[in-house]
Amino acid sequence: MKLFSAIILFTLSFASQLHAQTITKEDMLFLTSEWKGERFDDGRPKIPDDLLERAKNIMIDDAWTVLRNEGYVNQYAGDWKTVNNNTMTGRAVTAMYMPSRPDVEKNIKERGAAQGRKGNTNAWPIDILSKGDLYVADAYGKISGGPIMGATLANSIYSKSGNGVVFNGASRDLQEIQNIEGFNAFVRDFHPSFTENMVLMGLNTPIRIGEVMVLPGDLVIATREGVLFVPAHMAEQVVSTSEFVTRKDQFGFEMVKTGKYSTGEIDSQWTDKIKVDFLEYLKNHPELGTMTRAELDKVMSKRTW
Repeated sequence: MKLFSAIILFTLSFASQLHAQTITKEDMLFLTSEWKGERFDDGRPKIPDDLLERAKNIMIDDAWTVLRNEGYVNQYAGDWKTVNNNTMTGRAVTAMYMPSRPDVEKNIKERGAAQGRKGNTNAWPIDILSKGDLYVADAYGKISGGPIMGATLANSIYSKSGNGVVFNGASRDLQEIQNIEGFNAFVRDFHPSFTENMVLMGLNTPIRIGEVMVLPGDLVIATREGVLFVPAHMAEQVVSTSEFVTRKDQFGFEMVKTGKYSTGEIDSQWTDKIKVDFLEYLKNHPELGTMTRAELDKVMSKRTW
């Protein structure tokens, strides 16, 4: 009964904040309570910049496997059209759009104007972006009349975040957008129309992208294979384990090729001798990064790869 009451109170709290198009800091902390690191002023998890950079070099397949083995089975979304094949990583800033309703849109825009917001509601999420953020929007898959970004907004997004976007919806101006060096967009399609009969109803709220629940602050890894949404508190484990798998595979290929170890030895729990040889291998291949014996023992003990 207490649990039921808590759920009702949370639901009412969320609903009462809908007029503000965001959730309270208290609710942000509640939803991301597993995150123990730094946060933005609104409570959104702030994954470190160096972790975002490291995430660009891991394999999405390895990251997906780590999440799956930890019980996070609904974190991947595929079937995208992109501007280019550039990989993007960033902290999710989320937006939820809905089909417009005249009375609601009028109220939303009037309040936004009173708060100093300018332009159509599809410009508002851009105003809160900071470096390292990645703008993720659920535009309910709308294509014709659904582009929530064109070349002007794309340039603004990139100047503020240094990143691109992931939209369950559409964009326009592909020919111009592809000239923005370093920018990429993962969308359901490109279309020459403008935003029509749509309104922003959630800003930094939980949203759905495909079969994924995306929370503000999630680590977004967008590659040509698809997009993986990593809960902020899982980011370090996912990245470090995926880095280890890459190093392990390179080491294993060479050891098997030379006949020093068998495939079975490489793919099972390592003996002390293999661990020593692996760390020595890393010293001779600095491009793969470094690991201490303690870090190696820790990742081997988890066996989530």
